[in-house]
Amino acid sequence: MIRLTRSILSLFGWIFSLGFTLIIIGSVAGVMLFNHYSQDLPDYTQLANYDPPTITRLYAADGKLLAEYATEKRVFVPLTAIPLRVRQAFISAEDKNFYEHEGIDFTGIARAIRDNIVNYGQGKGLVGGSTITQQVVKNFLLTKEKSIERKVKEAILAMRISRTYSKDKILELYLNEIYLGEGAYGVAAAAQKYFNKSMDELTIEEAALLASQPKAPALYDPRKNYAMALERRNWVIERMREGGYITADEVAEAQKIPITLRNRDNTEIARADFFSEEVRRQLSDMYGANALYEGGLVVKTTLNPDLQKYADHALRKALIEYDRRRGYRGALTHLPALGAKADDWRERLIRLEHDNAYQLLENQKLALVTATDDRKAIIIFDNDNQGIVPAAVLKWTRRVISDGQLGPEVRKPSDILKVGDVIIVGPVTPDEKKFLTSAEEKRSWDLEQIPEVNGALLVLDPHTGRVLAMSGGYAYGGTEFNRATQARRQPGSSFKPFVYTAGLENGFTPTTVLLDGPVEISQGAGLPDWAPQNYHDDYLGPITMRTALEKSRNTWTVRLAQVIGINKVVGVGKRFGIYDELPAEFSIVLGAAETTLIRLTNAYGIIDNGGKRIMPSLIERIDDRHGHTIYRRDSRICDKCELATLDGLDPNAPPPIPADDREEIIDPRIAFQMISMLEGVTIRGTGARIHLELKDRVMAGKTGTTNDSRDTWFVGFTPDLVAGVFIGYDTPRTLGKKETGASVALPAFIDFMKNALTDVPNTPFRQPRGIQLIKVDLTTGIPIAAVPPTGPVIDEAFITGSQIYIPGVTPQRNNDNEDSQTEIPLPVLNSAPPVSVPEDDSPPITGTGGLY
Repeated sequence: MIRLTRSILSLFGWIFSLGFTLIIIGSVAGVMLFNHYSQDLPDYTQLANYDPPTITRLYAADGKLLAEYATEKRVFVPLTAIPLRVRQAFISAEDKNFYEHEGIDFTGIARAIRDNIVNYGQGKGLVGGSTITQQVVKNFLLTKEKSIERKVKEAILAMRISRTYSKDKILELYLNEIYLGEGAYGVAAAAQKYFNKSMDELTIEEAALLASQPKAPALYDPRKNYAMALERRNWVIERMREGGYITADEVAEAQKIPITLRNRDNTEIARADFFSEEVRRQLSDMYGANALYEGGLVVKTTLNPDLQKYADHALRKALIEYDRRRGYRGALTHLPALGAKADDWRERLIRLEHDNAYQLLENQKLALVTATDDRKAIIIFDNDNQGIVPAAVLKWTRRVISDGQLGPEVRKPSDILKVGDVIIVGPVTPDEKKFLTSAEEKRSWDLEQIPEVNGALLVLDPHTGRVLAMSGGYAYGGTEFNRATQARRQPGSSFKPFVYTAGLENGFTPTTVLLDGPVEISQGAGLPDWAPQNYHDDYLGPITMRTALEKSRNTWTVRLAQVIGINKVVGVGKRFGIYDELPAEFSIVLGAAETTLIRLTNAYGIIDNGGKRIMPSLIERIDDRHGHTIYRRDSRICDKCELATLDGLDPNAPPPIPADDREEIIDPRIAFQMISMLEGVTIRGTGARIHLELKDRVMAGKTGTTNDSRDTWFVGFTPDLVAGVFIGYDTPRTLGKKETGASVALPAFIDFMKNALTDVPNTPFRQPRGIQLIKVDLTTGIPIAAVPPTGPVIDEAFITGSQIYIPGVTPQRNNDNEDSQTEIPLPVLNSAPPVSVPEDDSPPITGTGGLY
C-alpha cells in the first residue's frame, strides 16, 4: 500500500514537473511569439486622428437632397450623438463584455471554441470570438486575411489599443467605420439607407436590424434574404434583453414587428442630373477628387427644384414636338413572333428596357406589338399586361422618306407597325384622349420615340447670376454632355441686342433710322464681297432701330456695325462675357461666332438687371465636414447682418442691406432702352407668340436662327427671371426649311414661363432715373407732339437731355471714328430742328428683385 502510494505520488510529481516545464516552455514560446509578431506592427496611434472618408452631399436651395458623392457612403457622428439604444444593440450583438475586457475576451473565445465544436458536429457554420476592439484593428490597421499570423497581430494590437484609448473612443471608431450593407458605412449612413431616419428616430427593432448586419451584410440583407434577416434581428433583440437593456415585454413587442424598409420620398429629393454633374465638375476643379469623394462636403446649390421640373418638361416637350414634325423613324428593333420561345421575348424586352442608350423617361415603357387591325395595335409588356395603341394617336407617324420629306398619311396601325416590333409607349395626352372612347382610354398608350434633336434650357436670377434650373439635354442617361455649358454654337440673331447696345452707346436712339436694303462688304483681294440677306430676302427701306430689332433685319444690323465700327461690337460682346475673344469680322454681328447658352443667357441677365455684371453661379455655399464654411457665393461684408444679441434692436427698423458692389457694364438708361425694344420683340416682332399666349405678361426677349437653320435660340426675361433655350442637332445639320428660333426654341420658353410665373405678380420693368417715355409714331419714330402719327403710337424710351432728330434719321458720323471700315451713304437730315428730351424729375420705378 505504501509502495502504491509512493508510486502515485511519484507519478503526480512527474506530471507536475512536466506540466511546469511545459508552462515554462509555453511561456517562453509565447514571449518569443509575442516579440516576433510585435515587430513592424502598424502605428495604432493614428487612430487618435481618425478622419474617415465621408459623403459629399449636394442640396437644392430649398434643402432637398440633390446628389451624393462618396467612395464609402459614411456620415461621421461622434459617440455622444449616437443614441444609447443603438450602442446597446451593437454591443449586444458583437461584444457583450465590451466594457469589461482589455481588448481580448477570453471568456468569449472559450465560448466560441465550445460552440464551434458543437456546430462542427451538427454541420452548422462556425462562429467567431472577435471583440469590437479586434474588429477596429482589422478594419483600420490590418488586412482581412484569414491566418494565424493576422489573428495574433490583431490580439496584440487590440490589447495595446485598449490601454491607450477609452472604451468610448474605440466604440466611436467602430460605429462609424463598420460596413453595414447597401453601400452604407457607419450607423448614421445605414439608418438613412435602410429606414430614411436619423439615429434618434430608430426603434428597438430597427436598431437591432442594423446591429445584425456586421456579421454578414450580404447574407442578412432583408431585401434579398428576408427570413434570415428577420431571424438574426430577433436574435439581437433577445441578446439586448439578456444584457438588461430592454424588458421581456419590449422583446415580445419588437420581435413581432415585420422588417419595414423605407427609401427617401420623392418629396425629399430633387432631380437635376445635368445641374448636379456640372456642380460635381466644379467641386473637383476647386478641391480635387479626394475632397469631393471623401471630404464630406455639404454643398448648398442655387437650384430651384420647381423651376427645374418646369424646365425639364418644357425642353422635352419642345424637342418631342419638333421631332414629331419630322415623322416616325420606326421600331427600336424587331423580335420574332410569339411562339414556342414565349419567354425569350420577355427576357429580351427586359434587357432592352434597362439599356441606358434608350433614355426612357419615368412614364415611358417598352412594349412588343402582338397584333394589328384597322383601329389599333395590340401590345404586351414584360409583366404580361396588355394594352393598345389606337389609330387616333398615330396621326404624326408618317414615315420619313428623306430629310424633310414625309411619306403618305398613316390611316391604320399596320401602315407603320408590324407584329414583333419593339416600340416605346407613354401615356396618351389630354388632346389625344378626345378622340378615344371611354373603353379605349383605359387601355390606350401613345406611340413615342426618342428625339434625334437635342438642346438645353437654362434659367437664372438676373440680379445675382444664381442658376435656378439647368436642363442640359433631353435625358441624362444617354450622355453626360451638357448642352447648356459645353455646347459651343452660333447664336444667330440672338446676338443682335448686343450689336444694338453698341449703337445706343455711340449716339443712336431707338428711333434712329437706317436703310434696310442690300449691303455688300469686301472680304479682301481675290474674295467675293459678302452680301448678307434678310431671312425672307426682302427689304423694308428706311426703318427705325426698334423696328429693325423687332423684325430681326440682318442688313440693317450690318449697316449699323459699319457706321459705329466693328470693334465697338467686339468690345460689347467681350464686356458682357459672351466671348473671351472675338474676331473683328462683320459676320459676327449676325451671330456667326460660337458661344454657349449659359454665357448668352447671363448676358441677357445683365441687360435685365440694368447693366450690372453678374457671373453664373451654381453653388451658394460649401461647408466642410466640421461645419465650417469654406466657400460663399455672396462674399459681401454686411456689418449689421450678424448680431450677437437682439437687445436694443428696433423691431420696426428695415433689414440691413449689403452694399451693391456689382460692376456697371453699361449705362442703366441704355439697358432700359434695350429692354424696351426687346419687349417690343415679344409683342410685335419675331417673338410675338409670347404676347398671344401669355397675354399681358411683361416679357422681353429675342429669337435666334443661324444659316440653314442649324441652331435655333430664344432668350427672354421678366424683371426677375431669365431663361434661355437652344435647340439643334449635336452634330450640326439643318433643322429643316422654315424651322426657326420662333418655331423650335420659343415654344419651350413659353411653356416654361407659363408654369414658372403662376402666382407671380406681373411686375413692370424697373425704370432708372434719366429716362423719359415719349409717345412716338411706331413706324417713323417721330414724336406725335411734333408730327401727327400715321400709324400705331407707343411710349418710346429716351435718355433725358438727348435730342430726337426729325424725322428720326441717323446722327451724323463722327469723322474721327477709326473703327469705321466702310463708307456708306447716309440719309439727309431734315432741316427741322431737333426735339430735346426734357429732364425727368420723377422717381424711377424700383424693385428689389430676387423673387426666386
